[in-house]
Amino acid sequence: MFPVLSRFTDIGILLLRLMVGVVFVSSGYSHLKDPEGRSKSIGMSKGFTVFLGMAEVAGGLGVAAGVLTQIAAFGLILIMLGAIQKKMFVWHTGFWGEKSSGWHYDLIFVLMNLLIAFTDGGSYVLVK
Repeated sequence: MFPVLSRFTDIGILLLRLMVGVVFVSSGYSHLKDPEGRSKSIGMSKGFTVFLGMAEVAGGLGVAAGVLTQIAAFGLILIMLGAIQKKMFVWHTGFWGEKSSGWHYDLIFVLMNLLIAFTDGGSYVLVK
């Protein structure tokens, strides 16, 4: 309907990458800032929580900066699939959950990262 908008595709993908990066870096930082408390809240060991935090920060920075973008996006997808698995089968949280804590949020990030991976992050990346 609006073919003229297609010239902004790479800018849209860049903005998407930046937003995904901000979310994952801030989430990873929260794991690293208080791994003991965070590990209890997510039901994982302290060591795994530190690993998860480092993976989220690294993946978020990779996606945002456009460094090994596809690898970073697929790594973040794995993290989100783990979160979905935990919410569905361990915590028995529904799609919408209570108070917006359902696994719909995680699924959205899976799909955003799929778009980033499928487009190789668009034109505005540092390293392809």
